[in-house]
Amino acid sequence: MNINSKNYYGDNRITTALLLAAGTGSRLYPLTKSSPKCLTLVNEISILERLVNNLKKQGFTRLVIVTGYEKECIMNFLGNKSGNLNIEYINSPLYRTTNNIYSLWMARNIIDEPFVLFESDLVLNTSLLNKMVYPDKMAVALMQPWLNGTTVSLNKQNQVTHFQKGTSNSYSDIRYKTVNIYSFSRSSWRAIVKKLNQYISEGSVNCYYEVIFSEMIDDKSLSLESVSFDHKPWYEIDTIHDLAEAEKLFPIKMKKHIKREKAIA
Repeated sequence: MNINSKNYYGDNRITTALLLAAGTGSRLYPLTKSSPKCLTLVNEISILERLVNNLKKQGFTRLVIVTGYEKECIMNFLGNKSGNLNIEYINSPLYRTTNNIYSLWMARNIIDEPFVLFESDLVLNTSLLNKMVYPDKMAVALMQPWLNGTTVSLNKQNQVTHFQKGTSNSYSDIRYKTVNIYSFSRSSWRAIVKKLNQYISEGSVNCYYEVIFSEMIDDKSLSLESVSFDHKPWYEIDTIHDLAEAEKLFPIKMKKHIKREKAIA
């Protein structure tokens, strides 16, 4: 099936992406000593290049990037256009003293359409985004012993019913790990912005945006349908160990490797 087919995606297909890439990536030091985490190479291809390739294959036409640490590296690497993908930047000057809730808030005035939200530490198989190009989705993976971080519970309709902070060995329901990819309709985004404005005005700039999503799920002002990422490779890269594991999942393609060996010879 042609993934660029309008019939496949439908009229509500999302073509805008927001990437949060302001952080220092301190846990990947020294690889991030002079460049942002998203430019870390995973088997010779950076996290950022992989994401941009994913977006172009999925037909995205707009990418907004919230930058901070070593912003010039990202801007010099990508420029303002890649194929049919137009690229815009917002700089977060307070990136050292704020968390991703602030980065998300920074996009409130530049995006007023449905979009897919990405973090800058993810590598994934492009086809995992097939269902994420529709509004009000949330990527999840079945909780495994080696995963950690925020989890969610789902109902029988695969709707997210509750967020849990961190992980626990003692729970009765099936838990799913957040993959940190979300899609939002225009109305959902506008509701989120109202909540973001409230948090930022109160000085709550050091928490994660998941706090807001959790509150809104609980009071039913936000509804998200889960999309399983269990059937294809993906990895969140926070540490050197994570990078090594990601490189196992995304090896160098043999044809490309052979060409490089011939060029060297």
